[in-house]
Amino acid sequence: MLLRINERPTRRVGDLFSLKGKVALVTGGSRGLGLQIAESLGELGAKVVLSARKADELAAAQSYLADRDVPADWIAADVGKERDLEELVDGAMAKHGAIDILINNAGVSWGAEAEQHTLEAWDRVFNVNMRGVFYLAQLIATRSMLPRRSGRIVNVASIAGLGGNPPGALQTIAYNSSKGAVINFTRALAAEWGNRGITVNAIAPGFFPSKMSAGVLAKIEERIISETPLGRLGDDEDLKGVVALLSSDAGKHITGQILAVDGGATAV
Repeated sequence: MLLRINERPTRRVGDLFSLKGKVALVTGGSRGLGLQIAESLGELGAKVVLSARKADELAAAQSYLADRDVPADWIAADVGKERDLEELVDGAMAKHGAIDILINNAGVSWGAEAEQHTLEAWDRVFNVNMRGVFYLAQLIATRSMLPRRSGRIVNVASIAGLGGNPPGALQTIAYNSSKGAVINFTRALAAEWGNRGITVNAIAPGFFPSKMSAGVLAKIEERIISETPLGRLGDDEDLKGVVALLSSDAGKHITGQILAVDGGATAV
């Protein structure tokens, strides 16, 4: 097929997914979904910066990735604290000069009946799951992405943000509400920053084995699996492909979208 005048040759698929030379910051990156995401980005060539609250868990994650030929730096920070986020961005920028990819993965939950849910717990959930997500995106965009008119932001939401919980399953009103906020935040930010070179998307995972989900799975794992079309929980590979797509040029024409990775649970 002949090229039109001024039409550049298309890149090979492998080149579209390459993140060589990119810098990716992953919050909540010391374990679980965040570590899986960090591994994926590093395998594609990105320079990875992990962040979480606990230095010992970050050091363990760094060692885990090094054993898989994925070099990573880490900076301890609490996403719920403004000063921690400012120091996180300062440190990453000082080390790498730019941040090309932001994965807003850190999150917390709280289980309580709505009528007994304390405001203190509500604020803690929203400070981490929404306020911190906004402030970190703002800091990185103003320091790195907007001046260069280029960036990828991927927010890790949840299928809990797409609706309520089935009766008798979970009582996590603040978590559901915060993840719902993340979903519309994603759409609004994508609309605002799209013409300035930044894509903003969200992943909405279903149930994956993790420290956060362990208590729930101990009670209703069989029910969750029976109500999921693929008949299983998520595993250590199931976010790798989607985060690769949304963080790379393979997904450069995708923004403002929320992709459920849930085995089909929200399809029925």
